[in-house]
Amino acid sequence: MGKQRVLKIRDISISFKTGRGMIDAIRGIKLDLFKGETIAIVGESGSGKSVTTKAIMGNISSNGVIKSGLIEFTYDKENDGNLVVEDIVKLSKKEMGKNICGRRIAMVFQDPMTSLDPTMTIGKQVMEAMIYHHLSKEEAFNKAVNLLEEVGIVDAKKRMKNYPHQLSGGMRQRIVIAIALSCEPEVLICDEPTTALDVTIQAKILELIKKIQVERNLSVIYITHDLGAVAKVADYVAVMYAGKIIEKGSIEEVFYDPRHPYTWGLLSAMPDLETEDDELYTIPGTPPNLIQKIDGEAFAPRNFYALNIDYRKEAPIFNVGGTHRVASWLCHENAPNIEMPESLKKRLLKMRKEAGLSE
Repeated sequence: MGKQRVLKIRDISISFKTGRGMIDAIRGIKLDLFKGETIAIVGESGSGKSVTTKAIMGNISSNGVIKSGLIEFTYDKENDGNLVVEDIVKLSKKEMGKNICGRRIAMVFQDPMTSLDPTMTIGKQVMEAMIYHHLSKEEAFNKAVNLLEEVGIVDAKKRMKNYPHQLSGGMRQRIVIAIALSCEPEVLICDEPTTALDVTIQAKILELIKKIQVERNLSVIYITHDLGAVAKVADYVAVMYAGKIIEKGSIEEVFYDPRHPYTWGLLSAMPDLETEDDELYTIPGTPPNLIQKIDGEAFAPRNFYALNIDYRKEAPIFNVGGTHRVASWLCHENAPNIEMPESLKKRLLKMRKEAGLSE
């Protein structure tokens, strides 16, 4: 029996009405999430990462419209082993709130201080969703204490009476994870969950998410611009640019054998303490204005390796082996043989050795 697909996203296109015109924020993406797996969605700010997850949560803002596509969520509605498939796009916000959000698909946001209510005790906030979904106060209290212990909070019973401002940033993020887990969701979406934390705490939060995922057989979507974090937590990665997925595959395929020049740029821009360069690499130029129609390949004006066709025609998705898919004309059989920069090749070789992978 094959893997159970939890989310099936096909040809989703989302636009937003603004005073300056329509912004085509998501331009036909295709993605799958399977049981127990982690997929990381990476890209610069404005690439469409967070809009994609808001669509999965049925939480597109009022000026947004889903123009086409489907988001099928497969889950055990009655906990009786019979799987139900629902298209999230067709559900109302009320239906999403009652049956899906928080209960089946939960979210961990990047800044715990905006997720937590400063006027409510930690205990009340962890218990809130459980009581809403019909647990008694006593059951909710006991489960909340267990959850706090599970996410590594020491003196959990005592902490139930604390307010958010009495806890450190790392502890607050652990509380946010406990709240997300409170209704035993099948899918956990982590939107830049370590951005507001210092480096040592970041590593601990990443380890915690990974540990909980394995123990609960959770499916995780991880939104980030930090490629270093991706290597630690994800099984698969999707690279987004200007509202499209331009490269996707396993960590092994995308991280150690990237084929799209934009992915080359992202990997080259990763901080490295041992680099010989005085300055950190940055991708030249800026992302396109999505109000204006994009002719050809969106990345072409910033792409040192752009071909003539890139300015005229958008690249299809090329299958380059295994689960590796790339939207770049460089992958066409008639394209010139252009390889990644030598400096990036050396860096990836070093990273492979550090990760204990064969060359």
